[in-house]
Amino acid sequence: TPAVVNISTRQGVKVRQQSPFGDPQMDQFFNRFFGNAPQREQVRQSLGSGFIISSDGYILTNNHVVGQASDIKVAFAEGRVLDAKLIGKAEEIDIALIKVNATDLPAVTLGDSNALDVGDWVVAIGNPFGLSQTVTTGIVSAKGRVIGAGPYDNFIQTDASINPGNSGGPLFNMEGKVIGINTAIVAQGQGIGFAIPISMAKAILPDLKAKGKVTRGWLG
Repeated sequence: TPAVVNISTRQGVKVRQQSPFGDPQMDQFFNRFFGNAPQREQVRQSLGSGFIISSDGYILTNNHVVGQASDIKVAFAEGRVLDAKLIGKAEEIDIALIKVNATDLPAVTLGDSNALDVGDWVVAIGNPFGLSQTVTTGIVSAKGRVIGAGPYDNFIQTDASINPGNSGGPLFNMEGKVIGINTAIVAQGQGIGFAIPISMAKAILPDLKAKGKVTRGWLG
């Protein structure tokens, strides 16, 4: 679908100075004297996916794809590449909203993830390993999965093939509506992937657009 896009980013990553010896024992000795050395920044490029949710350029993806990026580029199915800016993010549920300066874009239809049943067929579209517009299919394996990603864990588990680069891409139901955001996999397993229910994203979109973050109720 032309509403699914590829996202590439440049991110500065803080790393500690490493021992030049390449030997664990020498590294331990080295770190005794230089372990508190200041971190240095390395620039890392990464790939991910996203999907257009409105014709005026708003795109939904994962926070871990764009949240720390200094430069975000969005590649469309027809080959056009545009710069994007981060509008808002919700780190605790790994959702981010970005925007490109464009109009009349094709947009997906957001569905109702609460209506999913285990066994329903789903389709994942994304950019695994840089292979754009890759389509995989499977079923909903489970709902409400807790995988230790944060306080709001409530993942859809699917056996539709999800790989690095699929992060932030859409999970469709058989009606062509987005019911999840592909987010994580179990690296040691096969056919074990997780998506954020789209109903969680829909609930926070107004806050992300207006404030750039989610405002939640609290006691104290």
